[in-house]
Amino acid sequence: MTKQFILLSGLVTSICTLQAQPSAIHTDPDAKFKQAELYFDHGQYTLALPLLRELQTALQAPGADPQSLTTDEIHYYLYACQLLDDENAAVEPAKEYVNSVNNQARVQQLSFYLGDYYFRRKEFAKSLTYLESAGISNLGNEEIGKEKFELGYAYFSEKQYDKAGPLLDAIRQVPKDPHYVDANYYYGYIAYAARQFTTALDCFQKAEADPAYQGTASFYETEIFYFLGQKDKALSKGASILKQYLGSSYAVELNRLVGHMYFERKEFAKALPYLEAFMNGSDKISREELYELSYCYYQNAQYDKAIEGFKQLSDRTDSLSQSSMYLLGDAYLKTGDKPSARNAFSFCADNSSYAQQREISLFNYGKLSVELGYQNIALTSLKKFLQTYPQSTYVPEARELLVSLLANTSNYREALELLQGVQNPSEATQRLYPRVLYGRAVEYINDQQLTEADDLLGKVLSAPYHDQVLALAWFWRGELAYRAGKYDTAIRYLDQFLRSGRTNQGDISAREARYDMGYCLFQLQDYNQALGYFQQVARGQAPAIGTPGLEQDAYLRAADCYFVMRDYKRAKENYDLALTYHWQGSDYALYQEAMIAGISSGPAKVKLLQQVARSYPGSRLVSESNMEVANTLIAEEHFSDAVPYLNAVAADPAAIALKPKVLLKLGIVNYNMNKPDAALSQYKQLVQQFHNAPEADEALANIKSIYVDMGRPGDYINYATTTGKSVSGGEADSITYAAAQLQYDNGSCPDATRQFADYIGKYPQGAYQIPAHFYSAECLSQQKKWPEALSGYDYVVSQGSSKYAEKSALAASRIAYFELKDYPAASIYFNRLRDYATSDQNQLEALKGLLRCQYELQHYDSATLVARDLLAHKGLSTDDKALGALVTGKNQQLQGQYDPAATSYKTVVSLNRGEWAAEARYEIAHMFLDQNNLNAAEKAGFEVINKSGSYDLWVTKAYLLLGDVYDKRKDYFNAKATFQSIAQNASIPELKQLAQQRLDQVKQEEAQHSKIGDQ
Repeated sequence: MTKQFILLSGLVTSICTLQAQPSAIHTDPDAKFKQAELYFDHGQYTLALPLLRELQTALQAPGADPQSLTTDEIHYYLYACQLLDDENAAVEPAKEYVNSVNNQARVQQLSFYLGDYYFRRKEFAKSLTYLESAGISNLGNEEIGKEKFELGYAYFSEKQYDKAGPLLDAIRQVPKDPHYVDANYYYGYIAYAARQFTTALDCFQKAEADPAYQGTASFYETEIFYFLGQKDKALSKGASILKQYLGSSYAVELNRLVGHMYFERKEFAKALPYLEAFMNGSDKISREELYELSYCYYQNAQYDKAIEGFKQLSDRTDSLSQSSMYLLGDAYLKTGDKPSARNAFSFCADNSSYAQQREISLFNYGKLSVELGYQNIALTSLKKFLQTYPQSTYVPEARELLVSLLANTSNYREALELLQGVQNPSEATQRLYPRVLYGRAVEYINDQQLTEADDLLGKVLSAPYHDQVLALAWFWRGELAYRAGKYDTAIRYLDQFLRSGRTNQGDISAREARYDMGYCLFQLQDYNQALGYFQQVARGQAPAIGTPGLEQDAYLRAADCYFVMRDYKRAKENYDLALTYHWQGSDYALYQEAMIAGISSGPAKVKLLQQVARSYPGSRLVSESNMEVANTLIAEEHFSDAVPYLNAVAADPAAIALKPKVLLKLGIVNYNMNKPDAALSQYKQLVQQFHNAPEADEALANIKSIYVDMGRPGDYINYATTTGKSVSGGEADSITYAAAQLQYDNGSCPDATRQFADYIGKYPQGAYQIPAHFYSAECLSQQKKWPEALSGYDYVVSQGSSKYAEKSALAASRIAYFELKDYPAASIYFNRLRDYATSDQNQLEALKGLLRCQYELQHYDSATLVARDLLAHKGLSTDDKALGALVTGKNQQLQGQYDPAATSYKTVVSLNRGEWAAEARYEIAHMFLDQNNLNAAEKAGFEVINKSGSYDLWVTKAYLLLGDVYDKRKDYFNAKATFQSIAQNASIPELKQLAQQRLDQVKQEEAQHSKIGDQ
């Protein structure tokens, strides 16, 4: 109120003075100017302005001298008052005045007012221009002080601290200066930035007296105390300030500093709220700051929050990243997330910043790899650990883990060596010892070191905790008896083993037992039952040259079972083993492989059969091989090449049973070599010598064909009469058809196909069009000419019901489905098969095929109807039931009926162990993901991986799904690890590419959400 009173008193005095001289002011321009000047000097600018405007108007009157000195003075005062009154209109005239008037004093003074005007408007760059040119020689003391401060502040605002410093420092030395406190504050900041902390502290303490600067100055004082090592003072002041100024702009940074100081003092519980406040108030933070916050969470058992922070620090190989990964691994363990813990310890073990953390992490990585089933990685990491840290306190546990792992991977030699070095073994190790002894004994048996094996088996029997392998020891007693030819004894031992109730404890022994039982059944000629046992043997470890003879025999017998069942691919795989490793029975394996090769390639078949005679000249299969070579060469129309092989068979006295076939084939060969007379001779010899053989009728038919071709049908009739046969007239097209049919019956498909085509062309209305098309298709099918064969079957099917229609529909549907993958066409043929089927078997196959077609075409709605019909039949296989449930589940899933779909998929899993089960498991996980049930989706995804590991497509898709689960949780650490693993290791290009795309997307998402500012 005092300042307002003084101002009003002055105003009254001025008004009184003005009223006392009305005439002089109004009549004398000089008096008016002097009055305005008086007002200006007293700071009464609003009173001076009207007078100055009147004087400016008078200057424009006729006769006025615009060049007079009074004119410049009037303009100076006018522009100065306007600038002081913040009139923007005065700026340009004032600038023109400064640039044009030849009066240094007034120019500098008006420059000061221009600079002051821009300063008040915070246009500091412009302000500097005029304040710098104003100088101080024509300014009063008060103006000089003001100019210094404004110059200093403007330099400060423009970050020209070297120029601002001296000016502000000068002002801060004068306590009575009106800008004393301001100058101290800003100069304090300059000193702080220059790390002149003592000076800065003095300045901020003086500025702190002004409420406007109290909070900010106190903040800098806190930091300065910290930098000066006076941390108790810093902590006390910082905490005190935050209580008073919690919502201020500097509170975020002060929270960081106070939290950091508590962190340094290991008072993590006290540090946590400050660091949390800093984190929540900051757009970006440093890696170190994130580490401190995460560590406080960790120390306060807030593991989920600690994990969220630590896992963002996996991007480097420095000490901070190593410590973060070490603590991250432990936090994951404390929350029960072993897979993620394993990933974290892997990062830490690859970092060499801290030796102890690396040691512990490598051990934990190996241990978790064991627990999670990563056996190969576990072996490597534990061996590396023992080699790298032989004196570690974790060596005993690592050795026991490795022994257990070696035993589980059947590396009993190394396991036994390690066990012998274990002192004071734990109970777990003692329990493991009999199993290792037993496993090593089996290795000795495989190496035919039976004495050594017997010694170890004796130790098994005397060792404690031998219950686990006792039944297996009984098995090997049966095995040894079996090798000795004591089959009854072997059966008795095997029966003891199988009835022991412990048959599932060792895969190798279980396979061997099943093999022996399969062999016994094989000897009893029960091949269907034997196959199940031989299949299980085949799934064992890969055979080699040293594979025992019984195992060799098992592979051959399994091959025979497959061959009988026309599963040629699997049969050949087993026969290959005998040839590759030179097992007993290789001649038989080679012969069987030739039969398989002949299904698709005559030359390949011939080559293998020729090899039988060369490689095994004393084998009983030589004549059989020569006969098959001849048949194949005939089928490929290499007639002259077939003759030597046929003659060789004919000359073999042990091959008398093949003689009729030889004579028939010689006749065919000679006929096709344009030697009809020689052919007739061979056929007639066959009819004469083997007149009751089936080949005799074929020979007679061929004789008829030759005579007809020679235009001598009468000679045929005469010859037929001599054999007791008679020929009726009016056969028309039958002879042509019969000749083609004969070629088909003889297995000469190229000739048969040609002659059937000739018949079809010559007799389009012939009585044998349907069988001609059918048998032609059969030949073409044998030659794997699938489109041509399908055309023949299609003709038969299109003619309606006939004795060939059902077979043709069946064959056509199989070709379309299995060979051509033409699922729409296959659907049509399976539907026709449903119409023509006369047996339950074919009716069932039609439904099965139709269901599979609809599944492949993803027509799940119609497939569901087919499945309903199929499932009504009795005696369905589990695969049929599984596929029915699968398509039903697919249809339900597409309609959003997730619960019924899940039930259908679970049915698939219960019935199937193959790819359909893998697909069903995946779809269950996919539905959970669609419903945003991330925990269930994750669990179901691991079900696919753990239980359907053989199916790369679904396993890879399951990993992609897991990556999406982690991404939805914003768990970028595990999402990146998952997608990166797929992108690097997937075998399916499309999924590999998709994983890389998802990885890139996750990295972008992480960068967008990350608060780390120095990434």
